[in-house]
Formats: sequence, C-alpha cells, structure tokens
Amino acid sequence: MRFLFIVQGEGRGHLTQAISLAEMLRRHGHEVVEVLLGKSRSREVPVFFRERMGVHIRVYDAPSLIFKKDRKRIDKFKTFLYNTNPRKLHKFGESIELIYRRIKINKPDVVVNFYEILPGFMHLRFRVHVPFINIGHQYLLKHPDYHFGKDDSQNMMIMRLHTLLSGISATKLLALSFYQMKDCPHEKIVVMPPLLRKEVLDLKPSGGGYILGYMLNQGYAAEVRKWHEEHPDVKLHFFWDKKDAPEEWAVDDTLTFHRINDEQFLHYMEHCSGYITTAGFESVCEALYMNKPVMLIPAHMEQEINAKDAASINGGIIGEDFDLSRLLEYIREKRDFDHVTFKEWILSAEERFINELTNV
Repeated sequence: MRFLFIVQGEGRGHLTQAISLAEMLRRHGHEVVEVLLGKSRSREVPVFFRERMGVHIRVYDAPSLIFKKDRKRIDKFKTFLYNTNPRKLHKFGESIELIYRRIKINKPDVVVNFYEILPGFMHLRFRVHVPFINIGHQYLLKHPDYHFGKDDSQNMMIMRLHTLLSGISATKLLALSFYQMKDCPHEKIVVMPPLLRKEVLDLKPSGGGYILGYMLNQGYAAEVRKWHEEHPDVKLHFFWDKKDAPEEWAVDDTLTFHRINDEQFLHYMEHCSGYITTAGFESVCEALYMNKPVMLIPAHMEQEINAKDAASINGGIIGEDFDLSRLLEYIREKRDFDHVTFKEWILSAEERFINELTNV
C-alpha cells in the first residue's frame, strides 16, 4: 500500500513518530510516497528527520506558537494575533491547496496525519476520497474514560478545538497512550501504544553519572545554569532547539548544551541516571521504556496533561521549574513504576499499527 504522511513540525515527538511508523510500514512491504511537514516560524527542520525519513519532505507554512519574553510559556494573545493576520491566513490557504494537490498527484491509498490542523480545513474546502488515519496522544481527550483534560479552562477549550479540527473527516483516530484502554468506536478512537523506533527498542540502558535534559523552549536555560552554579559537581547534558547555538556548547566541565541531534540524544538517554524534560509525550515514553527516573516541567496545557498522565502510572514526578535537586531526590527513592507492563505494551505496537493502517 502507498501512504502519504502529513506531520506537525512543532517539537520532536511527531517527527520521531513519523520515522518509527515509516520504518514499520517498509518492513512490511509498504511505501511512504511523500511527507508534508507543517513548519512553524521558530523551528528548524531537524537534520535527523530529513536523513531518516528516506523520502522527499515538502515543507509548508503552518500555525505557530508564540512564546512569552521568557521563552518558557505560550503567549495566547500573541499566538492568536500572529496566526490570524491576513498575510498568515493567505499563507495557510496556500498550504491547504498544496496538501490537496499533493494528495491528488501522489494518489496514496491512505493519508496518515500526525496531529496537523490544516488537513482538517482542507477537508472542509475540498472533497477528498482517501482514507485519513490520524495519530496523536491528544485524541485521548475525546475518549469518555480518559481522566485528564476534563476541565473547562480557556486553554483546555483551545486544545479540544485543535484536536477536533485536526480530526475532521478522519477514518480512524489512533490515540497513543501510556497504557491500555478500551477502544471507543463511537468517536472512531482506537487506543494504541506509543510509537518508538527500533533503535530505541534495541538500546541497552545503564545508569550513568549524569542527568539528561530536553527543553524545547530555550528560556529554561537560565534556570538550568543558575542551578548548575549552585551544584557544579553534578554533570548535566541538555538538548535544546536554539537555532543560533553551536552543535555543542560546553559551558564548563559539567554542563553541556547540545543542539537537537536524535542519535546523540538517544545515546545520552541510554546511559543517563535520570531525565528532566518539558513533558513532550514521545521522549517521556522513551525514558520510561528505558526505566529512567523522569521529572516533568510542562510548558503548556498539552504537556500538563502528558505530565499528569505519566505521573498517574508512577512514571515520573511533576515540577514547576528546572530544580534538579528534586530529580536527584527522586532518583534515590524506590519507584513504584510497572516497567514490565509498560514495555510489553510498547512492544505490541508494530503488529497493532500495521493492522490498523492496512485495514481501512
């Protein structure tokens, strides 16, 4: 079968999910014909994604998140203004037309949408007779038995709206979950394991003498450096998405910042003693698969839900800032995380995904 991918480019998680699924499909004799990547204004397309996808990647303008001056939290007002100005709306209209044209040209058997919102608007504008299968942890919000994200805050309403719009005309919603739940056919929801790549599954983790961190929003770097000045004996490796930073910046002998490099990130994950992150779903799953103690610092509503969800299975602790002292305490504690069950759930992914994507 021929598959076309549409991927949200915000963050690392959707990108690694796309890589993992493409590898699964190819192992079973299927083809990914093209990748359409919705790129925001502040993110670079990582080199690892271009190299690993093994197929042409066509980039288009997609809505962007605008962060406050501290580069930590989303500025909802500025995000709204930026994405609704006439010039950007015109660009998004062009992106919608591009998505439609590429589907018509490639003639895929199935389109896989990794939580990108513009294909939903494309369905409202054009008639497309191709099955769409959407993938994302966020689709659990539509599941009646999911316990998180039930409040009526403004942020939650915006997230529900994004989830609703991205899923317009979807044939199936494959909701990625930390744990098994029953499917919800009424909402087209099939609950699925996280999508981890084979190289992650093949790693042999060990406890190293350093803490690993990942922060998509570079504003947290000041917090990390302040903590480091007070604890210079603790070795730290942090990955970030700072466009003008060198590939590796050694502040001193025990603190190093790295530009996002997927292979290098997994190497450091494999041997770290603990992991601290802004609670992106995918890297948390990678850490839990390797049975690493995790501390989660959510930067927006979606990450707050991820953090609460992971904490509910004793997969990590939640903090408000990058106070690594709490993570060090957590590493020393006895954890009550059912790693065996989580690992079995992860390892069931390939069979489940191939079945769902080839039976539409």
